[in-house]
Amino acid sequence: MVSESKSPYLRAVLESIPPYRAGIKIVGPDGRSIKLSSNESPYGPLPSVREAIAEAAADLNRYPDPAAEALVTRLAERLGVPEDHVALGAGSVGMLQQLLEAVGEPGTEVVYAWRSFEAYPLLVELAGVSSVKVPLKEEGHDLEAMLEAINANTRMVLICNPNNPTGTTVREAELVDFLDRVPDHVLVILDEAYREYVRDPEVPDGISLYRDRPNVAVLRTFSKAYGLAAVRLGFLVGHPQVTGAVRKTLVPFAINHLAQAAGIASLNAEEELLERVEATVAERERVRGALLDAGWTVPPTEGNFVWLRLGERTLDFAAACAEVGVAVRPFQGEGARVTIASPEENDAFLAVATVFPDRR
Repeated sequence: MVSESKSPYLRAVLESIPPYRAGIKIVGPDGRSIKLSSNESPYGPLPSVREAIAEAAADLNRYPDPAAEALVTRLAERLGVPEDHVALGAGSVGMLQQLLEAVGEPGTEVVYAWRSFEAYPLLVELAGVSSVKVPLKEEGHDLEAMLEAINANTRMVLICNPNNPTGTTVREAELVDFLDRVPDHVLVILDEAYREYVRDPEVPDGISLYRDRPNVAVLRTFSKAYGLAAVRLGFLVGHPQVTGAVRKTLVPFAINHLAQAAGIASLNAEEELLERVEATVAERERVRGALLDAGWTVPPTEGNFVWLRLGERTLDFAAACAEVGVAVRPFQGEGARVTIASPEENDAFLAVATVFPDRR
């Protein structure tokens, strides 16, 4: 008997999950468009990286190396870890989806701070796992509350360090204490998408922490500091039990040929790339200083962005920026995240922010 339903059956959870909202691009009345809404690098790939991509484009009729062996080898050398401790994915977001597929089962839970990276709840719910959101404390992770939220159903804890969108960090002493108290059955993911921008010496490099902890893994990306957001390339460093599971959840050939070539070339040109990172860090400090001088309360940030806690004024502030062609990332009722870009683009943002009424 043919069903009378007019549409195929789909998962009910999809009705309650909004699509991921990427940073918008707007155009002001004078034609100016400054996108500070996506935490992108203001710098394009270096000439050597563009050349590697162009050369790789000649082989687009061939499937990429499914294991990306050359890139894995280069990453392992760069990080000082065994090759089987490295796994790849289509950006850190793609890697997180792989991780959730590896740990998620009905009735299990994932613990993370909130607000944090806005893709977390979307990906967790899509994996059929329950989110346990632990409110931020003074714009940062409340690790004691996160420990209290862990139970027998917890499969994974996410620590976004630096935290997106606030830019705040978890320092080494408190993070080590936290990791030592997390049950062995819980996988802790240190999401370090902005690691290259960290200058606080008390913020640990996750690679140094995972080595003697089988339940800890580190998530990073080429999208931010390396300026490769368009090619979608991320990686995970963890023990073989974790990286092996993540490889099984990777869509075949997901790490495309251009991404592999760009990743290797970027690692080879790392010294030049990190000079650009230093320029962004210097601009970050300049922008935050100008905001503080103008009366804003801006938490210390170790990312390539600043956070303004605006509350109910958030959308008004975003609209004021949009009027002059500046796009920021508003979170209604909470605040706005603003990416650090070129000096000229940052000045355009500051021209709005420093005269916006009721700064606090």
